[in-house]
Amino acid sequence: MRALAVDLPVQLRAGFSLGLELEAPVPRDAHDALAVGMGGSAVAADLALSLTEPETELALGVVRGPAIPRAVGHRTIVVLTSYSGNTWETLAAYDAAGRQGAFRIIVSSGGELAQRAQHDRVPHLPLPAGLPPRAALGYMFGGLLGILDPFFPESNEGRLQRAASRLAARQPSFASSGGEPARLARAVGERSPEIYAPTEIVSIARRWTTQVEENAKRLAHSDAIPELLHNSLVAWDATPRTLARRRAVLVLERSGGIAKVGRSAAYLIALLRRRGVVARRVVFEPEDRLEAVVTGVSYGDHFSLSLAQEAGVDPYEVHAIDRLKQAMARPKGESERRRSGRRAVDIA
Repeated sequence: MRALAVDLPVQLRAGFSLGLELEAPVPRDAHDALAVGMGGSAVAADLALSLTEPETELALGVVRGPAIPRAVGHRTIVVLTSYSGNTWETLAAYDAAGRQGAFRIIVSSGGELAQRAQHDRVPHLPLPAGLPPRAALGYMFGGLLGILDPFFPESNEGRLQRAASRLAARQPSFASSGGEPARLARAVGERSPEIYAPTEIVSIARRWTTQVEENAKRLAHSDAIPELLHNSLVAWDATPRTLARRRAVLVLERSGGIAKVGRSAAYLIALLRRRGVVARRVVFEPEDRLEAVVTGVSYGDHFSLSLAQEAGVDPYEVHAIDRLKQAMARPKGESERRRSGRRAVDIA
C-alpha cells in the first residue's frame, strides 16, 4: 500500500493521458456534467469538482448512488466510474442515464460496466486491473481531468505535469517515518480524527476520512468550514474535557485561501485546545489549486498508512466490504442461518 501511495504522480500522468486520448465525441456545447461513482470513484469526482467549479463554466454534479437527476438529458455528459465495473449502484445509474439520453462515458478496469459500454458503443477509459480501488485514485482523477480538459480556459496538461513532478519529489519525505504525515499520525495516536477543511478543498478532507476508515480501520469524520461553525461549534463548546481528549481535529488549509475562513479556523482551533482536544493545522503551500489538491491527497494517504502502521493494522484488507458484496450477490429474499442459529440480516 505504501508503494501504491508513492505511485500517485505516475498514476496522475497516465490517467490524464488516457482521458485526453479517449476517442469520444464529447459535446463541447454541454453546460452540465455528472460524475457517478461510489467510494474512491466518487472522491475522484469531488476532487475534479474542486477545480471545475472555480475555473470553468461547466456545472459538474457528483452522484453517490443508483439514481440520477431527472434534469439529466441529451446535453449532459455523464461519466460513470466503477473500478471493478461491477458496482451495482453505478450499473443502475448507467442504465438510467441511457434511458434519459445522456452522453455517457465509463471509467473502469472491466466487469459488467465495460461489457455494457462495448455493446452500447459507449466510450470507455480503461483502468489497469489488480489494484485496490482506493489505490487507483490517481488514474481516476487524472482521467476525469483529461476528459474535461476542453472545458478549461487552457489545457491542464503542462500544469498537471508540473504538479506530478513536484509531488514525486515529495514522496520520500511523505513516506518516511520521520516525515510530516508520520509525525501527525503519532500526534493523533489512538484518537478518532475529525478532519475539517474550507469548502473549496473539503474534497481532500473527504479523501482523508475514507483512507483512515479503510486503511487504518478507524472511524473518522469530515466537515466543511465555515459551515461547521454554524452548528458543530456549539457541540464542541459544550463537550466535557474528558470526552474531548479522546478526539483529534485536523484542519486542512490551502495557502492563499479566503482570509476570513482562515480566521474562523484559527478561532475553532483555539476553542478546541482549551477543551483539551489535539488540534493541528495542516497547510498545503502550493499556490496552484491543482498542485495543492494532489499534495493534500498524497499527504493524507501517507498519514492513513502511518496510523495503520502505528496500530499494527493491515491497511490492504477490506473484508467487511467483501462480505457486503457477497451478501448483495445473493438472490433477493435468500437468507442464511448463522452457526448460532440466528437468522442472518438479508440486505439484498
